[in-house]
Amino acid sequence: MSDAVVVAGLHKRYGDVHAVRGVDFTVAHGEIFALLGRNGAGKTTTMEILEGFRDRDSGRVEVLGLDPGERATGRALRERIGLVLQDVAVEPYLTVRETVARNAGYYPAPRDTDEVIALVGLAGLEKQKVRALSGGQRRRLDLALGVIGDPALLFLDEPTTGFDPNARRNAWQLIRKLRETGTTVLLTTHYMEEAQRLADRVAVIADGLIVAEGTPATLGGRDTATTRIRFALPPGTTVADLPVDAAADEGGLFTVESTEPTATLHLLTGWALRHDTVLNALTVDRPSLEDVYLRLTAPRETVPEGSAR
Repeated sequence: MSDAVVVAGLHKRYGDVHAVRGVDFTVAHGEIFALLGRNGAGKTTTMEILEGFRDRDSGRVEVLGLDPGERATGRALRERIGLVLQDVAVEPYLTVRETVARNAGYYPAPRDTDEVIALVGLAGLEKQKVRALSGGQRRRLDLALGVIGDPALLFLDEPTTGFDPNARRNAWQLIRKLRETGTTVLLTTHYMEEAQRLADRVAVIADGLIVAEGTPATLGGRDTATTRIRFALPPGTTVADLPVDAAADEGGLFTVESTEPTATLHLLTGWALRHDTVLNALTVDRPSLEDVYLRLTAPRETVPEGSAR
């Protein structure tokens, strides 16, 4: 079976601005794929091309085997995808149930309205008018409208913006359930924890190009990166007393970087036990997904196209 999404050599210009400059990636059926990038990196343009809202200049794009830029198959594609955009226009004087039921009528084989309302956590609010919903409840309604058509592919653009931590985790559970039933999900988010918890694979776009792709655990070499061991020392103990090289930070913690964390920890904790010293606030980690993302998307010096540099 072909991939759910295929993007190859995608280009898009806005006048002199080359917003997308040869983007390539694929999304497998039944996968949660996160496209990450700073504002202005080309992420939104890429998503809008995939959703059929914007024409491309060149390159190959397939969504569920169809070209989203082909008007002749536009309706067939829309019936098979779901969209949860950052801003969704909803009639404020309709009730929750009326809103979801109306959108269900746009699809040939929608999910049950009450089932979807319960699925997104709006059970009991069926008769509540949209204008009376809180921001988080409105966002849950957006999710309901995105999944009511039982889409094969769901586009999620910042789906949990405005959610409190409990609501965000409930939304993550919903997205996982959709994946378990075969729905493919293409996600954008600025919450790195969200990408870490949800995505099977992640791609980072910067300056109109994909600069890294992989699983959240391996992106940018996270799985092989230097391990950081951090801890606090009791009063009277200095970095010179330690059996390993360490650097102090402004917060009063010490950091040891190692490519062999097991051996380094053995040295450090053995020394602490022999000297009856407690290593308070001890943590062991590799660079987080956010650390890698910030490194990959750090602003670079702009070089004009055609430059010899």
